Amino acid sequence: MPDTKLRVTRRQILKSSLCGTALTAAPVIVPASALGLGGSVAPSDRVTLGGLGIGNRGATVLQAFLNQPDVQFLAICDVRDQRREAIKGMAGQKYGNRDCAMYSEQEELWARKDIDAVLIATGDRWHTPLAIMTAKAGKDVYCEKPCSMTIAESRALADTFQRLGRVYQAGTQRRNGPNFMRAFDLVRSGKLGKLTTLHAELGPGERWAPLTSHAWLAAETEPPKQVVDWNRWLGPAPWRPYHPDYIQGRWRGYFDFHGGGILEWGSHTVDLCQWVAGLDETAPVEFDPQGMGGITPYSIACRYANGLRLVMRDKGFLGLGSCHIRWEGDGGWVETADSGRIAVSENLRSQVADVAQEDARKSTANHVRNFVDSVKSRKQASSNALAAAQAHIACHAAHIAFQLGRRLTFDPAADSFVGDAEANRMRSRAMREPWRV
Repeated sequence: MPDTKLRVTRRQILKSSLCGTALTAAPVIVPASALGLGGSVAPSDRVTLGGLGIGNRGATVLQAFLNQPDVQFLAICDVRDQRREAIKGMAGQKYGNRDCAMYSEQEELWARKDIDAVLIATGDRWHTPLAIMTAKAGKDVYCEKPCSMTIAESRALADTFQRLGRVYQAGTQRRNGPNFMRAFDLVRSGKLGKLTTLHAELGPGERWAPLTSHAWLAAETEPPKQVVDWNRWLGPAPWRPYHPDYIQGRWRGYFDFHGGGILEWGSHTVDLCQWVAGLDETAPVEFDPQGMGGITPYSIACRYANGLRLVMRDKGFLGLGSCHIRWEGDGGWVETADSGRIAVSENLRSQVADVAQEDARKSTANHVRNFVDSVKSRKQASSNALAAAQAHIACHAAHIAFQLGRRLTFDPAADSFVGDAEANRMRSRAMREPWRV
């Protein structure tokens, strides 16, 4: 395994703290909100939040944070001035002021001693390095998925948060989705009998190809640094010339930035499968790619050490929305997805009352609330670093098997493939200077 210690040059990491507020002789008027009166939350009980790289998905998560009465959003850091201004405006609309600070370099946000936690919603290439550096700066982390780009990054993420005792929540919000929780309860209550096979939907191949491109777009004129800091946008990814498509959200599908349909959707659905099976601390021991003849359908048949089967596939579900899971036992099955609808086998219908549509829209709000509560209690969040890392390791191993087009045996205790040097070389990838994990 590569060295998992962080070796990042941060230009002497944290710059000077913000200047203190000058004292004056004028009378001080303390608003009721500062005292926790009028239904507000006292400052001592608030979780203060900063943001790194908040775009479309990040704004949805941020809105869920802004809706929490005991959260105060203080600062946004982004390499794009347009996004900095947009998030400052979003915070201003909530609080009725322009107090949200804006930064273009993450070191400035980390220097804020008054920030407890950070929402990370950058592109995938930045997730693990930023999460680790944020934890080292003494802050808790809510990070969008996929949480890592490689097996090695996944392990570094889990090890760092365990060692530092920081709270981590992966943005795999379906763990707190009402319909997925309902399906989980059906399994854990024994209504399906003994689990035999788990099914996890992967990104549909016609939209989320399992193999990503190594191509470059043609170079275009790089904008001024204050508009877009292209070097910092790339971060740990290999250098390539600027093209506006990348920063406008079309970086997905490129190997340097994205894990393809296996990781994009599997980070949610494989995570749910490991969760329900009580396998958050391991990964499958066998990965057998199938459907290699075209983009879709495709699948990877997996097996855990205890004999439980996991099938990652992009087709063959009931049409209940995106990100299907199907859990089968020797006494029946349950299937659900993002529509909130839940389907069960016929023999279970008389035993399961009111299998109706659940409100899947509550997932993000519930997940954010779970994180805030964890920050306060110092207990593990539902999508903690170890659980997220292990689900991602399973997806990365599946992606490696798919790229190589052959069945692989995996040792979860060592994070390595058995007897396959080529596969083992794919467990990590180099990062561009000065970034290291």
